[in-house]
Amino acid sequence: MLAPQRPYRLLATAAVLAALLAACETVPETGRRQLSLVGSSEVMQLSLSEFDKLKKETPISKDAAQNALVTRVGRRIAAVAPLPNAQWEFVLFDKPDVMNAFCLPGGKVGVYSGILKITQTEAGLATVIGHEVSHAVARHGEERMSESLLLQLGGTALAALTQSRPEAAQQLMQMAYGVGATVAVALPHSRKQELEADHLGLLYMARAAYDPNEAVAFWQRFVAYNKEKGGGDGTPAFLRTHPVDEERVAKLQELLPQALGEYQKAKK
Repeated sequence: MLAPQRPYRLLATAAVLAALLAACETVPETGRRQLSLVGSSEVMQLSLSEFDKLKKETPISKDAAQNALVTRVGRRIAAVAPLPNAQWEFVLFDKPDVMNAFCLPGGKVGVYSGILKITQTEAGLATVIGHEVSHAVARHGEERMSESLLLQLGGTALAALTQSRPEAAQQLMQMAYGVGATVAVALPHSRKQELEADHLGLLYMARAAYDPNEAVAFWQRFVAYNKEKGGGDGTPAFLRTHPVDEERVAKLQELLPQALGEYQKAKK
């Protein structure tokens, strides 16, 4: 007689849950618990390699004044950002039509020249670099990779549970799982990470003695720019990777009192 399988399934489930709990870490400042299944050292090495590759493939700005600005702001933000073992480097890429920036886990910061049309001021640029550095501090990249691994595990488990079903039913359930995982898990989590980076970035720019009111001003300019360009692509809010601009401005305004307190300390 075969032994009942239910107790073993419960034990296996309990073991998986225990492993996931053990793999959780805490985001600085916000205290949010996050999944961490990917080692930082491996991700950092990959990031350093990718940044070197990007510098070879993408034109770097020759504007001395703008390069100096990016380096100056970057160093001030880096001085207050808790990113252990970071190999800080700040590069301005010559891409006038790209309104973006990024920071890789190893402390490699890339700013595309197009965003300077909207940052306009040193504090505006500090808003952008502070936000991007916050993604690295909060280990958002590693968290997304960990989440992806977990969702893949869920898909594999679903395939095992439905293998006795007709093939059409299996495909339908896998499709539903993929859509559900994206809309209900991945996209909301991406938006949450963006708001968290806004929060941390506001604190870092304030601690670097940049007026946090300028973060609100930057995002208001960004909202105006998007409206001038047609108001976005019409994607519904629940299908976006980023929060809508107006929500970001409202959240930053809520956080301003805390950031202004940090700014006053930094000025002293």
